[in-house]
Amino acid sequence: MALGFEPVSGRITVQDGVYQQLRHALMVGSFDPGQVLTIASLAEAFGTSNMPVREALRRLAAENALEISQNGSACVPVVTRARLDDLCRARLAVEGLAAELGGPRLTAADIASLQKVTDDQQAIGRDGSIYELIAKNQQFHFTIYRASGSDVLFQLIETLWLRFGPYMRLLSNHVAPLMRAGTMEPSGRHAAIIAALKDKDFIRARDEVVADITATRETLRAICPDVPEPRAVDFAAFGKAP
Repeated sequence: MALGFEPVSGRITVQDGVYQQLRHALMVGSFDPGQVLTIASLAEAFGTSNMPVREALRRLAAENALEISQNGSACVPVVTRARLDDLCRARLAVEGLAAELGGPRLTAADIASLQKVTDDQQAIGRDGSIYELIAKNQQFHFTIYRASGSDVLFQLIETLWLRFGPYMRLLSNHVAPLMRAGTMEPSGRHAAIIAALKDKDFIRARDEVVADITATRETLRAICPDVPEPRAVDFAAFGKAP
């Protein structure tokens, strides 16, 4: 499993180290939708025993980032248009608010950092790793959202991005050849967001963040399988006459 996992630092517990690296890998779309992650293979990749991997998977399952099967393996959730639309509705509401709150609190140094990230994306888009590009995208957005000063909003956003990971994987497979060919903008609407922030037009900045998320959703809707959501099982009805 060549995912670039690093040895866990002695300054944090092994379980936390495994959890944090797996969480980041899921968030940036390092795993395919529906991919099975076995405890044994992950323990080998991290150079740990099974226990910290098992506990990390349980924590990620509790965040709905993974689904745990009866045999203990973890599965990356599949992608569907219904789930995509549901996640994006939440992202538009929460991230739009965080951008509106965060914009006025960004310093000149913060905006310069956003510009540097956008410049990096332009360079990466030409000949770099698509996953490095996704990580830069996260860095850009999270810089704005952290500035909101709301721990609650930021935690909600992290959870939404974690659950959005399989869609980022789907997106990366689709856009990588387009970016190599120079037919897709590697930084999305980031330049427009920065321009609005520099103008101190924070409503416009919020609207540009919303437009950025919306453009991603529309690209994904065109390539996301139109699979119906599984019908909830009514266990109370088992054994009863129809």
